[in-house]
Amino acid sequence: MQYSPKKTKEILENQNIVLKKNFGQNFIIDENIIDMIIKKANIDKDTLVLEIGPGVGALTYKLAQEAQNVLCYEIDTTLKPVLESNLKEFSNVKIIYNDFLSENVPLEIWKYKFKKLYVVANLPYYITTPILVKIIEYKLPLDKIIVMVQKEVGNRFKAKPNSKDYSSLSVYLNYYFEIKKILDVSRNVFIPKPNVDSIVVEFAKKDHSYLKNEQIFFKLVKDSFKQKRKNLRNNLKGYDLNKIEEILRKYNLDLTARAEQLDIDIFIDIANNI
Repeated sequence: MQYSPKKTKEILENQNIVLKKNFGQNFIIDENIIDMIIKKANIDKDTLVLEIGPGVGALTYKLAQEAQNVLCYEIDTTLKPVLESNLKEFSNVKIIYNDFLSENVPLEIWKYKFKKLYVVANLPYYITTPILVKIIEYKLPLDKIIVMVQKEVGNRFKAKPNSKDYSSLSVYLNYYFEIKKILDVSRNVFIPKPNVDSIVVEFAKKDHSYLKNEQIFFKLVKDSFKQKRKNLRNNLKGYDLNKIEEILRKYNLDLTARAEQLDIDIFIDIANNI
C-alpha cells in the first residue's frame, strides 16, 4: 500500500504512536498543500534537501520523488518504524534521529555532492526561530528555504518597517534573505488540529557583501530594538549619537525616531560608518 498523507491517522493508530505536544507535532494530512509546496520549491535531481522534523514522512515522501537526496533530522525516535515503513521505497533518504540543534549539520551536508541546497520543512512552532538562526549560523551554501510556520511568526519574518511585526529578527533575516509568503495554510489540514493557522514562507538568498562588519551591524540592530517603545537616542546611548544623527538626516530622520522606522539599508549605512 502506497503511503499518502490521508492515511496518517490510520498509520499512527495502527502503530500506537502517541503524538507529543512538547515536540510540537502537528502532521499535515492534505496532499494538495504538500503538492503546492513541492511545486513552489522547484526541486530537481541536482538538489539536496534538508528537512527538519519529517514527522511521519508526508512531505518527505514527495521530496524524495523530486530531489537527488533528502537529509532529515527527527528528534522523536518513536517515529522510526513509521518513517522506515512509509519511505521504504526510497534509497535517497537519510534520517538522523536526533535534535537538529545539537547535531554537526555541516559535517553531514558535505558528505553529499549537490548543485543546489534547499531547506524544506514543516517546522515545529515552538522552536521555529532557533532552527532558522542555527541554519544561518552554520553558513551553509543555501539557495533557498521554504518552511511552513505559525502565521503570526511568519508575519514577523517578512515584516516591513513601520509595521507592528517589524523587529530585530525581521532585520536579521532580511539581511540574509528575500522573504515572501507563498501559501496560506488552514489549521484544519493538520492532526492534531493546532490553535492557529500557518503560512508557507520562502527565503531566497541575497547578496550581503556590502556590509563591512556583521558583528557591529547585528549589535546595532539588537540595541536599537532593545526597548521597542523608546527612541534611538535612548536605546543607543553607548554610541556616537552625533554621527548616527548625521547619517539619519540623509533619510529625513533623527534620533527621536524608533527602530521600527528604519529599513535594513539605513541600519547598514549606520553600521558601516560608526
